[in-house]
Amino acid sequence: MTTAQRWQIASAAPIDCVSHFPHLPRQVAQILFNRGLTDPTKVEQFIACKFDDDNPFSLKDMHKAVTGLREAIRSASPIVVYGDFDADGVTSTALLVETLRALGAEASPYIPHRVDEGYGLNIEALDTLADRGVRMVVTVDCGTRALDPITHAAERGLDVIVTDHHSAGETPPPALAIINPKQADCPYPFKELAGVGVAFKLAQALLRSHGQVPITEQAVHLDEEDLLDLVALGTVADLVPLVGENRALVRRGLAKINEGQRPGLISLVRQSGAKPGHVDSATISFGLGPRINAAGRLDHAKTAYQLLMAQYPGEADLLAGELNNLNRRRQRVTAETQELAHEQALTEGSDAPLLFAASPDFLAGISGLAAGRLCEKYYRPAIVVHVGETFSRGSARSIAEFHITEALDQCKDLLVRHGGHAAAAGFTVRNEDLPLLAQRLKDMAAQALADKELHPTLLIDAEIGLGELDRRLYDWLARMEPFGYANPRPVFLTRRLRALSARAVGADRSHLKLTLSDGRVRHSAIAFRQGYWLGRLPRYVDVAYKFELNRWNGREQLQLNVRDLRPSE
Repeated sequence: MTTAQRWQIASAAPIDCVSHFPHLPRQVAQILFNRGLTDPTKVEQFIACKFDDDNPFSLKDMHKAVTGLREAIRSASPIVVYGDFDADGVTSTALLVETLRALGAEASPYIPHRVDEGYGLNIEALDTLADRGVRMVVTVDCGTRALDPITHAAERGLDVIVTDHHSAGETPPPALAIINPKQADCPYPFKELAGVGVAFKLAQALLRSHGQVPITEQAVHLDEEDLLDLVALGTVADLVPLVGENRALVRRGLAKINEGQRPGLISLVRQSGAKPGHVDSATISFGLGPRINAAGRLDHAKTAYQLLMAQYPGEADLLAGELNNLNRRRQRVTAETQELAHEQALTEGSDAPLLFAASPDFLAGISGLAAGRLCEKYYRPAIVVHVGETFSRGSARSIAEFHITEALDQCKDLLVRHGGHAAAAGFTVRNEDLPLLAQRLKDMAAQALADKELHPTLLIDAEIGLGELDRRLYDWLARMEPFGYANPRPVFLTRRLRALSARAVGADRSHLKLTLSDGRVRHSAIAFRQGYWLGRLPRYVDVAYKFELNRWNGREQLQLNVRDLRPSE
């Protein structure tokens, strides 16, 4: 059972606010109010999912990057796109290689091995590329903090263009160009692009520049819209905020995925069990993204890259099947790793300010998943570390009250490399420095979280009756998609419901299938990971849930996806 959630019900929207939008259901007006959307123009833009201020050339250093790449293409100089092994990095790599090749470039990918090389640029790989005669490297989803590697690259005669979205360090590396909206002096209006979103902006700038002044006669036509399926996949999988430009890009990208234009994604959708033509952000989060990530976690991310670049259905089917098998293995290994990390991390108790587990038995590709499960279950920052022969590689997941990357910044004297966001980060540390690093992070967490009552908060958008849950409301909620981080699917609360039926479902019978009623209306409900309520349900329950459409065996049924329930007062 996870740490008990605190329910926080949003304040009711003022009457005058709701009256501004008579064409909207009351519940939808309330949700928009909760999101801070009260201006009619902004509400209309949100519903229409518009983002117009997207000029790629307003990103800092974009002109430098485009000029450098055009020169490399014209001179037939080899270009390497240096990516990362997660879904964001793999989609970014595929997107930029596809774009550069369409423009006539001699472009190839380089994705490091998670265990052998670790995250980000490494000097050994740059030396290998330089020895091959490469003179231009474009990073995607990494590079902002790679001061030493890029300095070394310059010494080897390599020009490096960085495209990234991670937080910037104090000193920028000596790259030819750094395209990252999070740079303090970057004027681009939207700061929350995923790595694949930043790569798309570079592709956008190159394609528009080529449209005005062609680079080579060998170029073939590529519409920037045809790259948006990759943008949607990487953006949703990387858990960046689905607001502003991200939301607009993902909606357009989901439309492209549902058109079925990329053989690799057609096969991956089929392997995931999703219904073709009905892929949404949840399909990516729980079906496509984990399968793309499985390659880099357990083998090499090149398999996922090859799938995205596959031209023929037969090739795509084989690669998608391989990823599906890797994902099954990933699920099994994750459960084993989580159990071992759980035992070690809880030696100081589940109320410790920071949970820390390190072992040579942990796989580097699985440590982040195990850390995430610990963080979710106990609502504490959690770090799980794979201990290698000389170096250890750790993954950290954190809570809103503790910025994990800022904590790692304060330990940079102990770290070989690190990077990430407020809630997730990765690092490499020498084995002899690991105990001191663990103690420092625990001490920082103890100080930052002292006297704070740590409970996850379930934000509830509105309290409504079962009779209000109809197809019209669902259709309006669907217009608020794509849902994801920072634009979550709305959560409703209905009080004093009775469970007319309840049964355990799932392979391990850990989920609960319910029929709930208020005495007049009844609704089907599913409560994932809440099978422990079976046989213990009180007579009346208050239920917090998401209102969804369940598609199964060709049938559609509106249902409640239960987030939490508790006895009625």
